Amino acid sequence: MTAAPEPTAPHADAPTGGASAEEPSAEDVFEQKAVRLAKRERLLAERTDAAGGPYPVSVPVTATIAELRERFDELEAGEETGVVVSVAGRVVFSRNTGKLCFASLQAGDGSRIQAMVSLAEVGEESLQDWKELVDLGDHVSVTGQVISSRRGELSIMVSTWTVASKALLPLPNLYTELSEESRVRSRFLDLIVRDLARETVVARAKVNASLRRTFTEHGFLEVETPMLQVQHGGAAARPFVTHSNAFDAELFLRIAPELFLKRAVVGGIDRVFEINRNFRNEGADSTHSPEFAMLEAYQAYSDYNGIADLTQELVQNAATAVAGSTTVTWADGTEYDLGGQWDRISMYGSLSEAASREITPETPLAELQALAADVGVEVPEKIATHGKLVEELWEHFVKGGLQRPTFVMDFPLDTSPLVREHRTIAGVVEKWDLYVRGFELATGYSELVDPVIQRERFVAQAALAARGDDEAMRVDEEFLRALEHGMPPTGGMGMGIDRLMMAITGLGIRETILFPLVK
Repeated sequence: MTAAPEPTAPHADAPTGGASAEEPSAEDVFEQKAVRLAKRERLLAERTDAAGGPYPVSVPVTATIAELRERFDELEAGEETGVVVSVAGRVVFSRNTGKLCFASLQAGDGSRIQAMVSLAEVGEESLQDWKELVDLGDHVSVTGQVISSRRGELSIMVSTWTVASKALLPLPNLYTELSEESRVRSRFLDLIVRDLARETVVARAKVNASLRRTFTEHGFLEVETPMLQVQHGGAAARPFVTHSNAFDAELFLRIAPELFLKRAVVGGIDRVFEINRNFRNEGADSTHSPEFAMLEAYQAYSDYNGIADLTQELVQNAATAVAGSTTVTWADGTEYDLGGQWDRISMYGSLSEAASREITPETPLAELQALAADVGVEVPEKIATHGKLVEELWEHFVKGGLQRPTFVMDFPLDTSPLVREHRTIAGVVEKWDLYVRGFELATGYSELVDPVIQRERFVAQAALAARGDDEAMRVDEEFLRALEHGMPPTGGMGMGIDRLMMAITGLGIRETILFPLVK
């Protein structure tokens, strides 16, 4: 077997359409596309029954690149196996020399193998076709013997090859980091060129599988509830509004599945959860997206303490599924420990300690407003209730100092219209928020199941809406009718899947969403 010296560093010469040190200009891309279109036309003109042109319906594949790397991982340099396989992949590196061409083929999982196309194995015509027709970014299928090259690189010594899909646009430079904006706008390219992008998709799949597995172990059923709703509710958020031509009615993209999942509990599905999309017509930043994945779960005959225990288990199991333990490593290399028993602190107690003054559910509104003014916390007058001010002051004084995962317990009554009043402390409700990495990851309640009190809470919310609070809820008569048929004592929780990914990977929210919404 005759072989030319192998390349010692990534390189692509001009005939293969290799990327330069900088991203190609629009003019360069236009010129490259024109050249590639001409190659497409040639492949179409030369198409035969044996060769399917630039986009064949199928190509030979008998093994994956990952399988070959695992099976032949210990080959010695220069060793031949006698094993003939057909593999397919995207050309991400190419170097053409006189009688031997080298190419790196990359599979969707990022695994790579070297293809060696030699004059001795394929003949002069096939070698020349490879040089003239194959560009970086093309998918090709190669058939040949599995070998280890003289430099010890696992390779296919190609005997036949065919184009599997002709790329008309060039790849970005594989050795220059894409900007965040480019990554989120062209995630398909990000997945090709960046290992972390692919790893994040895999991690998210593992997280979702882990969540479902934990719920199944606890006897929960997964259901799906409406995305389009005639009455939005279940959270304090501004909805997206649309119109149904079929019903000639205004509809809302759901802000939360809560009120429908509670209907399921009324109907006897005592342990229920849903993982699906929510939509909130609000701002977008490093922890917020207008469209996001949400987990909600409800367990009859539990309360906010029991549901906190379940939430801790869900998060820790998900972290272990991705990282192998509850200590995760973020994208910047920081290690973060999600293990152990998480702290539980009181909202009013921690605020009083941080502000160096006692703040209780009886603290007058004027006193809270004066404190907010002193520390520069702004709450619009039209929505400045006791609860709003307490929560804003808590975020100012306490939130930034939370390092470990922490359940913040017992919230003001007037900001939690769907939550049961605390069994022993007047003026607060049995609600917690879970903070991880300094942001809210999840929230949990002892659910309000008294339909009379729930109606009173809805009416109070409607009054806030009339005063201009865009996030206030409306009276939901259908949900109230369900509650009037009897809902058992229940604990419930909601957690953003995107934010759970942030806690495990250390990435921003747009990096954890495969295809985030961008302008």
